[in-house]
Amino acid sequence: MTDHLRHELRTPLNQILGYSELLQEEAQEAGQNRFLPDLQRIAAAARQLIGLLDRLPERALASAMGTQRPEVAGPAEGDAIEHAAAGAVEARPSTPSSGTLLVVDDVEMNRDMLSRRLSARGYTVLTAASGLEALEMIASRELDLVLLDVMMPGMSGLEVLQRLRKDHSVAELPVIMATARDQGEHVVEALRLGANDYVTKPLDFPVVQARTETQLALKRAMEEIRRLADGLELRNHFIRQTFGRYLSDEVVEGLLDSPEGLRLGGEKRTVTILMADLRGFTGMAERLEPERVVRILNNYLGAMAEVIARFQGTIDEFIGDAVLALFGAPIQRPDDAQRAVACAVAMQLALCEVNAINQREGVPKLEMGIAVNTGEVVVGNIGSEKRAKYGVVGREVNLTGRIEGYTVGGQILVSDATLRAAAALLQVGESFCFQAKGFKDPVKVHDLLGVGGPYQLTLPSRREKLEKLEREVPVSIAVLDGKHVRDAGIEARLLSLSGAEAEIRSSLRLTTFTNVRIRLLAADGSESPGEIYAKVLETCGGEGNSFVVRFTSSAELLDSVRRDAGRPPAGA
Repeated sequence: MTDHLRHELRTPLNQILGYSELLQEEAQEAGQNRFLPDLQRIAAAARQLIGLLDRLPERALASAMGTQRPEVAGPAEGDAIEHAAAGAVEARPSTPSSGTLLVVDDVEMNRDMLSRRLSARGYTVLTAASGLEALEMIASRELDLVLLDVMMPGMSGLEVLQRLRKDHSVAELPVIMATARDQGEHVVEALRLGANDYVTKPLDFPVVQARTETQLALKRAMEEIRRLADGLELRNHFIRQTFGRYLSDEVVEGLLDSPEGLRLGGEKRTVTILMADLRGFTGMAERLEPERVVRILNNYLGAMAEVIARFQGTIDEFIGDAVLALFGAPIQRPDDAQRAVACAVAMQLALCEVNAINQREGVPKLEMGIAVNTGEVVVGNIGSEKRAKYGVVGREVNLTGRIEGYTVGGQILVSDATLRAAAALLQVGESFCFQAKGFKDPVKVHDLLGVGGPYQLTLPSRREKLEKLEREVPVSIAVLDGKHVRDAGIEARLLSLSGAEAEIRSSLRLTTFTNVRIRLLAADGSESPGEIYAKVLETCGGEGNSFVVRFTSSAELLDSVRRDAGRPPAGA
């Protein structure tokens, strides 16, 4: 009962105080300074009466409401009023405030006084006379802050706060509660329910404005943080979408943790480069429907990407059916060379699973050659601010490409530098040298058979038993020098054949690694349609000039070869 009495007594005093301060501001703005002393005395008297009311015991308050008249301020109290009235009205801020506020109070004069003073500071102010009206406005309007009175009939401010917090977080919609000085328990409950701050009545308007500005500044800061977080999430999403398919999770997380990770620039470092390429895929692609070609390529590249990620490699790029992967960039580890060669073996083994899928779909078998080389390169983000890629450049990249060009299907060639870096784990077969285009000195490479240590991976044998043909098959061969053809139309004979290799006798002497094109000869000696590409694996001793080749393109003509082996040779 006494709480209600205090509330009822404070209400007109708060209104007197508020309007007197409001009138002081307006008088000062209008240059009517002669009214200021009287308005200041009214405000000071209101403050003193509120103070007396707060100090009045509850029993005395109840008795006074029934029988006594308020005492007139004595001389000492009058002096206090004069002293309080001497204070000047606070100056308005030079920079107008902004934001849409909702003032909730059941007393019209309180709403009017507070909304007028806040509007004068530059705020857009809406008002609500009850808790239900406030909730309706909160649901239908974009608001920046709510000034909410605690004591209201029907639905209290605490109930309003509890309901709005179900849909609006503390950061999204700040709420400042207005409560009387002797209602500490209301303050505690309001903060527990999610109030951002509180002010006590009678409202000290500079305090109200300061706390309003503070909460709005916090709200703007949270919105900026949210905007930056959204931007960071977009950046992270971009990085994951762009690099997640080609880099291991560890490398992607490193890029996310370091904003500098996407800046342009590079550095010299030693890396191990893996380059893989399919044999004969171009010719196969020309014979199949585009949709089927893409599906085959995606299955292949998807399987290779998983293997490379498992061995913590970085896919620099896919170039058609070729793959370029790095070990040692952007993250360098002491076992980069070992993981690279193990990855190469695992890729060849994974291709067997890809071929199992292709076989079910009636697609020819794929074969892949891989080169692994270790050396110093320039690595980093290459390009422009608008378009850049993480990659490597340098002599060792070119050398890796040259080595890969000498591989046949199912083979892995490692450079001498890679062998030295990972020698303890590698199982190698034949070693040989070749003269690579653009390199002065001969390049020494090693035929990788397997990797020991923790990996224990072994390549299946590439060599197949050659079966001697019943009849020698006449063919025409041409030597390929890069993309150029020389020594075309040389007659030769197929002597033996397997699924991927053949023995040929010719008058032309060829060396190991020579690339050749093979065409069948018709009965009249003309070249039949279609051709097979192959690489010389070895030259054979003994009588005649013969050599063994391994097919590097799809060998669909082999069926024709086998049929021709049963007919008389051309010109017979």
